Amino acid sequence: MNSNNTKKEQPKWLRLLWLFALLATPIVLWLLPADFFDSGTSICPSYFLFKFECLGCGMSRAVMHLHHFNFDDAAYFNRGSFVIYPLLVIVWFIWVKKALQKANISLIKK
Repeated sequence: MNSNNTKKEQPKWLRLLWLFALLATPIVLWLLPADFFDSGTSICPSYFLFKFECLGCGMSRAVMHLHHFNFDDAAYFNRGSFVIYPLLVIVWFIWVKKALQKANISLIKK
């Protein structure tokens, strides 16, 4: 019986794939038009069941417009996006930093 509590390390290709996905996501979102998520039916359970918009309703659309610097449209869909979007950017930078460390990639030459 092995008593070591060490985690099994992921293969390098999987770590690089995760890093690529992290780096590609904002680029893909910039390539899509700002109104890409504007049409369609709502999937919010609050709105679907009770016809009541919760605090998160419109957040995806608002963040997408904020990502394209359309501040008026972002405020129209959800004003909370002005708080959530910077937090998402911070989380994204933290994930990229950790992914770079796990992939043993250094951006600064020593």
